[in-house]
Amino acid sequence: MGALRPWHIIVLVVVLILLFGAKRLPDAARSLGRSLRIIKAETKGLADDDVDAKAEAQSGRSPLSGTIDDNRPSPTPTVDPVNRVNER
Repeated sequence: MGALRPWHIIVLVVVLILLFGAKRLPDAARSLGRSLRIIKAETKGLADDDVDAKAEAQSGRSPLSGTIDDNRPSPTPTVDPVNRVNER
C-alpha cells in the first residue's frame, strides 16, 4: 500500500483529460511552469536579500555614545482630562 503503480498514473491522466480537455492541459502545464519559475526566483531573491541585510547589520554596528544624567528631575506627568472625568 502506498506504492505508485503505472496504472495509477494512467487513471490520473485519463481523469485529467476528461475533466479539462486535451486543449487546456498544455496551457495549464505551461502556466504551472511559469508560476513555479516565478516562485523560485522570488525565494532566491528573498534569500539573497536576507544575506545582504545580515551583512549590513553587522557592519553598521557601533557602540552607543553619550551619558545618562541622573541629577536631572523627571518630567511631571500629564493628566488627560477625559480620563479624569471618566474616573469620577
